[in-house]
Parts: sequence; structure tokens; C-alpha cells
Amino acid sequence: MGIPAEFGIKIGKLPVGRLDQITDVPGVSVSHVTLKQGSIQTGVTALIPHKGNCFREKCLVAAHVINGFGKSAGLIQVQELGTLETPLVMTNTFAVGTASTALIRYMLEDNPDIGTTTGSVNPVVFECNDSKLNDIRGMHITENHVRLALERASGETGAFEEGAVGAGTGMCCYGLKGGIGSASRLVTLGDITYTLGTLVLTNFGKLHELVVCGRPIGEEIEDQGFGNEEPDRGSIIVVIATDLPLSARQLGRISKRAQNGIARTGSITANGSGEIVLSFSTANRISHYPDGDLIKAELLHEEKMDTVFAAVCEAVEESIISSLLHAEVDESLKGKIRSLRDYLWKE
Repeated sequence: MGIPAEFGIKIGKLPVGRLDQITDVPGVSVSHVTLKQGSIQTGVTALIPHKGNCFREKCLVAAHVINGFGKSAGLIQVQELGTLETPLVMTNTFAVGTASTALIRYMLEDNPDIGTTTGSVNPVVFECNDSKLNDIRGMHITENHVRLALERASGETGAFEEGAVGAGTGMCCYGLKGGIGSASRLVTLGDITYTLGTLVLTNFGKLHELVVCGRPIGEEIEDQGFGNEEPDRGSIIVVIATDLPLSARQLGRISKRAQNGIARTGSITANGSGEIVLSFSTANRISHYPDGDLIKAELLHEEKMDTVFAAVCEAVEESIISSLLHAEVDESLKGKIRSLRDYLWKE
């Protein structure tokens, strides 16, 4: 999907994947459950990192907290051990506990050894606060919603919806309608072409800060009489996936570069905003039950990291703008929020 073609926006110079989404990375799948009914504007987004058993075949992973105003689950173990052993779930702030329980139950079904003959499992759940547009106090997300999103993701491949869907249903970004966005970039090293993809949940920023391809579109919109003087108390979740053979340390390095992509869209990373990045590689999976004491793995040379850094910056920037341009405002939200689609130029 990527940014709709009618806007004529091209971000960066690197080639994009076939779908221009995180699902261009082989094995990665994404799906949503969306709740839209009057004051209920929320949902769940699930990401499956690969088609095998995530617990038995762990991905190398790293997390980076840019600004820690967030309530995510599972990041402490991720940062300590550098492995990912569950799918990823995104939802609203008050549903983190529900999502964690549902994700644990999902993992227990295929892994009877968890909690018996082996250790526990580390569910990874991300959140943003959708209370401006959603009745968050109603606690409308259930375990069934989370389970359905996971089942859909495990059974699907390819393109997925962006914008005001799933976890992005009730989100606001730069004073406009935010949501889910995604992009991908291709990185060729020698004779092999690898893929790096990003997925964002956008819920941050003030209108006057918004920049699109260097154009201060937020200031222009404010000049038209539509402003946003509320404090920036939002967040952004960034997920980076790749089939590049990166170590957990290198994944930590690319996680830090996500900030560059965020900043290119105008964000100052406000005091009340939670910016959290998680990066994983589908190469060099770590077996939960190893055959021996040593693990052999190919790793990318540090001198080749600059191209990967560029891919991250471009894909994160594009994902944010894509989330805004796909986030249409339905009738139930008219008067509460507007869409960037209403203002941005088209070719």
C-alpha cells in the first residue's frame, strides 16, 4: 500500500518492496480487529514475526525507548535477553493487561511445555492512548478481540489495511486523524537483496509541527483556521522487521535511528509522549532447545550499516505520513477530528 499514489509523494531514494509494507519481509504477517460504534473507536493489531513457532524459534530483537511515557509490556526481558518469543500486539492503554492475558493463552495452546517443563513466556504488548476519540473507560477490548486479531494474522500474508483500523482506530497524530502506517525498503548487499519494513501506531504531535517532504503543511493548515492548542500527550510505537542478519546489538542501533524518521515529520518528542521502538530480525533464529552449547550465525559487517540506517529513516518517515493519509474520518467522528487527506495537495 504505502502512501496513496494520487498524492505524488516519494520519500527517500532507496527502492521499496512489492507491497511497501512490513509484510514485504518474508514470513511477517499483520491483521486487525476494529471496533467502531459511536463512542467506541478502538481495536487491536497483531503482528506475527514468522510462520514457525515463535517460542521455539526465537527472533533476535532489541527495544529502544526514546521517551518513556508508556505502558507497554514485555520490554524488560526483550532488552535483557535480546530475543522475541511471541507475536506482537498493539491496542489502547487500558487493554494492555487484557492483551497480555490473551497472548499468553494463545502461546500456551501450541506450547504445552510453557510453565511446566520449561520457563514462562514473555508477551510483548504495545499501547497508545486513544481516549480523545474512544470511550477508553468502557474497557471494550476483550480477550476474544485479541485472539481474533492473532488468528487472522497467523492465517494471512500480504497486504493489510492502514489508517484508522485496529489499534489505530481511535488515534490522533499531529492534531489530525492518526492510526496504522507501514512501509518497506530493499537493501542489496553483494548478490543478495534483503528487506526492511516498518509499522507505526501514530498518536503524537501538534498540528503546527507537521512536515511532509520538507513542506510545513501543519503551519499551512493552521493558517486556514484549523488549529490544535492541546498539549502533546500522545505516543508512537515503531516496529522494525528485517531479514538482514543483524545481531541484537545491531538491532538496537537501528532502533535508535527510528528517531530520525520521526523527527523528519516534525516531532519534538514531547514530555507526555511515549516513543517506543522494537526491531527484530527473522534471520539467525535462536532455538529454545539448542542442539549444543554454541550458536553459529552470519552477521552483517558494521561498515554496511549506513545503508540499513537510511532504510530505517526512510521507512519510518513514510510510515507516519502513510498512517495520516490512510486515516479517513467517518461520520461518527465528524467535528472531533479532521484528516490530512482534506488538506494535502494531490497531483
